[in-house]
Amino acid sequence: MEIKPFETKLYLSSPTMHGEEIKYIQEAYDTNWMSTIGKNINESEKMVAEKIGCKAAVALSSGTAALHLAIKLAGEKLYGQPKASHGVLEGKKVFCSDMTFDATVNPVAYEGGEAVFIDTEADTWNMSPKALEKAFEIYPEVKMVVVAHLYGTPGKIGEIRQICDKHGALIVEDAAESFGATYEGKQTGLFGDVGVISFNGNKIITGSAGGMLLTQSLEDADKIRKWSTQSREDAPWYQHEELGYNYRMSNVIAGVVRGQLPHLEEHIAQKKAIYNRYKEGFKDLPVSMNPFDEKKSEPNFWLSCLIIDKDAMCKQVRGEKDVLYVSEPGKSCPTEILEAITALNAEGRPIWKPMHMQPIYRSNPFITEQGNGRARSNAYIDEGTILDVGMDIFERGLCLPSDNKMTPEQQDVIIEIVKRCFQ
Repeated sequence: MEIKPFETKLYLSSPTMHGEEIKYIQEAYDTNWMSTIGKNINESEKMVAEKIGCKAAVALSSGTAALHLAIKLAGEKLYGQPKASHGVLEGKKVFCSDMTFDATVNPVAYEGGEAVFIDTEADTWNMSPKALEKAFEIYPEVKMVVVAHLYGTPGKIGEIRQICDKHGALIVEDAAESFGATYEGKQTGLFGDVGVISFNGNKIITGSAGGMLLTQSLEDADKIRKWSTQSREDAPWYQHEELGYNYRMSNVIAGVVRGQLPHLEEHIAQKKAIYNRYKEGFKDLPVSMNPFDEKKSEPNFWLSCLIIDKDAMCKQVRGEKDVLYVSEPGKSCPTEILEAITALNAEGRPIWKPMHMQPIYRSNPFITEQGNGRARSNAYIDEGTILDVGMDIFERGLCLPSDNKMTPEQQDVIIEIVKRCFQ
């Protein structure tokens, strides 16, 4: 089989537009509602709240903005309103997912807190409930947990909810990547005391930007709307009594979201078909797909990923910005596969590098199922036991092209090129 690069680049996950979006953008233009007020915002908030099953959704400028205000909201419930010169988490520790995009944890730093990273578990590639329980043993004073659902796959959020309830901790649930995914029949974003979704350009539903905060409290929703519009008080002049932000979603962006939302289930079905085609195509290779609990959860399959069996890994060494590997017959590594995919004019990606490995957070505490992960040597496998699950997944895993406009024929080429890496 002769393989040639694709004439048009095949992306990891690009926006899929349907036509309704431009109608609502035009409506914003024609009615001159081009700012942070308008029907598109109101309708998209209503549609998301109905889909998720929450009382209110608040449209914001990004998923990160939503996370920031969610963490601030939870922090004020726990610790009260801070002085203007301090963050609400000043001097406080917060348990956070370790293997995630840094937007999940950066708002903890925005508010003056210290993230304590909780290791991943192999079953779903999300926060380990066992490691979380161990973290509460070490830091019993912690009262906030920020948990993400990686690549659209729900974590063991039911167990995490029970652990947090036992310790009196609030959950900020980062469902930015998992909009439409369910755990025990319930939408992700509903398990936390406050939840967040994202409409970034590569998400399963996009506004080109934007995000939403999810809450069961209409009072909290009103507070978030106030904070996101510079905390202006109800006065005839600009009166400010608490810190505010310019975080509200534009009515133009909301028009894109409004046009996208009816296609969520369609996008999920397309992504699931891609995942299953990869799984079938790789059945004879020493790899497996990103896992999920088939009994309890239904992912949105946002990104399809693979992980290479340990004994099928060729030698690979990563520095901070560079990587080297040695090609070996019958073996491969993420770098070799990603280079082969790139040569096809297609886009793959390494797995998120765990937060505890990031230079900016290298001094933060890191807790594994065995306890303090910083107290060990650099080895992450001891007598067959993986001591640092996130590091292991990062070492052996990668994200595959998962664009829902990819044809089966294009995906067959990706599958074939991955097979050739193991020859």
